[in-house]
Amino acid sequence: MPPEYAGRGHFSMKSDVFSYGVIVLEIVSGKKNTKFSDPEYYHNLLGYAWRLWSEERALELLDESLGQQCTPSEVIRCVQVGLLCVQQRPEDRPDISSVVLMLNGEKLLPKPNVPGFYIENNVKPELDSSSTNHNLFSTNELSITELVAR
Repeated sequence: MPPEYAGRGHFSMKSDVFSYGVIVLEIVSGKKNTKFSDPEYYHNLLGYAWRLWSEERALELLDESLGQQCTPSEVIRCVQVGLLCVQQRPEDRPDISSVVLMLNGEKLLPKPNVPGFYIENNVKPELDSSSTNHNLFSTNELSITELVAR
């Protein structure tokens, strides 16, 4: 689901491109976006792909079962195209005809920006919490307002 629909209930001309980008990243990784959680940074699949891309480790996204069958440059191209398709703003996403040319290697690939639904999160679970006591989550508080007639 593209960010413009999730946030405002509006579809754009490039909503389908966002969905296509999610599918590309799911195929490359062999993981479903809805069921994936990055154990280190708590990202979804899009955030995990972005983190690997920005750290120049995009090949680590590749599903292990596809490892020897794929050309590294093609994997990187697919990850880059997938990230270009899942940009936050619809105007930053390519149109689908450009996506086809990009996947075929017939068009230069621009650098992707941060994908939709990405939240910068530097929280890492502490392996040894005996020296410090960090709470990763806040305690929810509840207040109840009761309306009483006069």
